Amino acid sequence: MRIGVVTFPGSLDDKDAARAARLAGAESVSLWHGDADLHGVDAIVIPGGFSYGDYLRCGAIARFAPVMEPLVDAARGGLPVLGICNGFQVLCEAHLLPGALVRNDHRKFVCRDQALAIERVDTAWTSAYQRGQQIVVPLKNGEGGFVADDRTLDELEGEGRVVARYLGDNPNGSYRAIAGISNAAGNVVGLMPHPEHATEPGYGPDPRSGTAGLDGLGFFTSAVATLEGLVRA
Repeated sequence: MRIGVVTFPGSLDDKDAARAARLAGAESVSLWHGDADLHGVDAIVIPGGFSYGDYLRCGAIARFAPVMEPLVDAARGGLPVLGICNGFQVLCEAHLLPGALVRNDHRKFVCRDQALAIERVDTAWTSAYQRGQQIVVPLKNGEGGFVADDRTLDELEGEGRVVARYLGDNPNGSYRAIAGISNAAGNVVGLMPHPEHATEPGYGPDPRSGTAGLDGLGFFTSAVATLEGLVRA
């Protein structure tokens, strides 16, 4: 299975996302923002960072990168796509996901281990989890507040498209404590926290979090299992 990881000018976590894909058993494939095609990958991760320096708005310029045209078409055709942090912002700017990510309500950058509850487990990226499962992964953002109008929020809730929700203190003012959402089909997922930083012992959340620091790996093993299932079918 080949998981592509897109690098924009200013991407920060592309190497970590590629390593997480390999730890899950996939082959990682580097995709450049100027690529005109997706090199035959089976799934894509848009990683965190500061694409194009976050000028205009986070993800607003990345939306127009050459690689986004085939990526958007493939996502609408069912290709699994995971957007993490800045990747989540890019997916919203590209209208693959509803809503927007705005400056944290306390106007400060937040960096901490964050507890989440996984709520949707039938997506391409969350099938390895149990509904309601609590996990801890790193969170680091300055503009991570998820916002949408009430009708959109009600639709997300009513259609079961809230993938993950913050537990404890809301870290950034996200409406209804939403940390991640999916499209209706479940192949496109956006998540503000960073599962790719919780995939190896000693390099993830602090042991005082009460976890082994591996809670994020399930996002990537989910994708591999989904792709293997498609091959068997």
